[in-house]
Amino acid sequence: MSDYKVVLQQEIQELKNKLAAATIPDELRLKVSKDIVALERSVELGSYDEKYEKVSRYIDWVLRVPWEKESQDTLDIELTKKIFEEHHYGMREVKDRFLEYVSVLKLKSMQGDQEDFRAPVLLLVGLVGTGKTTFAYSLAEALNRKLVRIPFGGMSSAKELRGESRLHLEAEPGAVVKGLCQVGVRNPIILLDEIDRSAEETRMDIMGVLVELLDPAQNHAFKDNYIDYPVNLSHAIFLATANNTVNIATAVMDRLEKINMPSYTDQEKIVIAQKYVLPELIKDAGLRPDQLIIEDSLWPKMTRPLGYDAGIRTLQRTLQGVVRKAARIIVEKGYPQV
Repeated sequence: MSDYKVVLQQEIQELKNKLAAATIPDELRLKVSKDIVALERSVELGSYDEKYEKVSRYIDWVLRVPWEKESQDTLDIELTKKIFEEHHYGMREVKDRFLEYVSVLKLKSMQGDQEDFRAPVLLLVGLVGTGKTTFAYSLAEALNRKLVRIPFGGMSSAKELRGESRLHLEAEPGAVVKGLCQVGVRNPIILLDEIDRSAEETRMDIMGVLVELLDPAQNHAFKDNYIDYPVNLSHAIFLATANNTVNIATAVMDRLEKINMPSYTDQEKIVIAQKYVLPELIKDAGLRPDQLIIEDSLWPKMTRPLGYDAGIRTLQRTLQGVVRKAARIIVEKGYPQV
């Protein structure tokens, strides 16, 4: 028996051990066991190279899926308020809607109705830089849930969401299952980011998968083409964002609850920059807060360097440049502050 064959047999035994220790559905366990038996036969016959690679990779993905593991929710309305106030300025109506959302989750939890409860899917609609994505991260922090972000910008195929059949050599699961594997729990917040920006030529196929993800009647048995076994997504909380709703299919919109994200005034941008953005940038650059002083008269000019911008990304980029220059001057010239 060749050394290579012995090594493969040892690796197959390791796969068996992993399968025995894993928590997966019984039907899937039987299916994977049959794959391992077929793999053993191919090794005995000496025709194992490509098949072994495909089967072992598939089993590895199957065992990484969190079929039952969950994180414990923190449903504390005061903590949620505190987190929103720490990370977001103004936006009272948006914050109130999220607080209502968390309140309903808490009441359902207290009543023991979580199994039957399906949280509404909120769609945050607003221009670039208005805080849509950061609100999702704040909600995840408040609920003590992991967050999976799936960007739709430029998504060119529904396969990116649903995966590709493992019959193909380089096949992998789709972004949804990959996200679950990455965070290791089946109940994360799944952020469907910029769902209006998928590629036009495949948009309807992608919207079809979105309907399946968002529909409680279907998402308890989501079919990933690679895993080839229903994945229960009913324990996850879905959030979606979009710049506008023009390119979103009606069937998808019917399953979403829209929240409009208002644009910031210049004064609001200045407050956000002073209170949230600049302190974080100074910290990231290794500076002390007293080492960079920006005069009040400069803020209006930095807010509109190129004209009106609904969000704060332009101002954020401007401040990044200022902080970098300040760090260099302090290091090169030894100034205590600039």
